Amino acid sequence: MGNKIAKAGIFLTVFVFFAADCFARRVKSTDFRYIYGPVSSWRLGASLGIDPLSQDKKICSFDCLYCQTGKTDMLTLERKVFVKSGEILKELGTALKQVENLDYITLAGRGEPTLAANLGEIIRGIKEITDIPVAVLTNASLINDPQVQGDLLEADFVMLKMDAFDNYSMQLVNKAHLDLEFSDIIAGIRDFRTKYQGKAGIQNMFVKENKSYAGAIARVVATLGLKAGDEIQLNTPLRPRVSELSSEEMLEIKKIFEQELVSITGLRITMVYEAEPVEVSPISERQMLQKRGSPK
Repeated sequence: MGNKIAKAGIFLTVFVFFAADCFARRVKSTDFRYIYGPVSSWRLGASLGIDPLSQDKKICSFDCLYCQTGKTDMLTLERKVFVKSGEILKELGTALKQVENLDYITLAGRGEPTLAANLGEIIRGIKEITDIPVAVLTNASLINDPQVQGDLLEADFVMLKMDAFDNYSMQLVNKAHLDLEFSDIIAGIRDFRTKYQGKAGIQNMFVKENKSYAGAIARVVATLGLKAGDEIQLNTPLRPRVSELSSEEMLEIKKIFEQELVSITGLRITMVYEAEPVEVSPISERQMLQKRGSPK
């Protein structure tokens, strides 16, 4: 009888230990709703992502033909609070206990982050809990809005998309909301750069549809008021949806940009094929792929 009780005790101890261990692992590997990564970014190093929209549907002001997260379900210019700032910051606090050696915390995700009306509040909240620099990856569609500019002023690094040089090419590549005017976006970037004290980047994505426009795009970029320390990021899709340009094609585009932007001293021009990837270990592989897309 005593032997049976002893065996039962051992079994119970092992079961409790196993259950506790499984629970701990489950908690540690829980898929976050708003946080993803860290991801290995050729522009930002080890980057922990935040999606301030975090909806089942992809919400954006563009429907770019190359977007790695798929087609836009809701094409909109309306700003609103999609997720309460406190919920995002609480989740970030938990995530920061599980990761280390981050270069940036980046607001991006599956949709356009400046559509979040509480973007500035989120950035300020991040800065209250960590010294890790904050980056925002935006398509610049709302940059002419003073409130959007005010939110972005809080960030350390703002990367603004430009894949076009006029309305036609913007619709060709980005399939933008029809109420958007390319000239307003350019005016907004110029205005923002006069106020912004952080680092600015202009991200140019090249595919076969806009490759021949590289010179025209570079000439527009040269008028944006960029400063020493800013950077131009020349990219091509390396994740599924459309075919990327070759390294040779991208090197030719880089030469064009160097010629057009030579007068801006201290400006850095980077290109995806020349980048050194960093090794990272995502908290949740599934969550990262959902928010960012699959690598080829």
